[in-house]
Amino acid sequence: MKSYRRELWFNIPERMGFVRITDQVEETIGESGVSEGLVLVNAMHITASVFINDNESGLWNDFQWWLEELAPHAPIDQYRHNDTGEDNADAHLKRTVMGREVVVAITEGKLDFGPWEEIFYGEFDGRRRKRVLIKIIGE
Repeated sequence: MKSYRRELWFNIPERMGFVRITDQVEETIGESGVSEGLVLVNAMHITASVFINDNESGLWNDFQWWLEELAPHAPIDQYRHNDTGEDNADAHLKRTVMGREVVVAITEGKLDFGPWEEIFYGEFDGRRRKRVLIKIIGE
């Protein structure tokens, strides 16, 4: 069995944003030489997310609106976590809703996706450098 690891780095200039990373994951699968196996893609920070959904701009606006409705950033004193001097409690909650990671089957050297599925990085407390881990195992 083969194992392969790669990190992607992001610095989103806004508090919240989304980046399609399907191409980087596919490229990494090609580098790994794995044709049958699994790929794990996970955010290596507690205020960021990796998830699968449709690549449609209206949906990104909907996500941003919906997440801000669920866990608004302000006022920051509404969250006990922010009593520590932080201002990112909302980002932790948004990450919990959107998820930490995805695992996708690799079949014949390609992501084994359903229709319209893409992999995305979600940032909820941006303006600093964060990473995503891609870990591939298989034959």
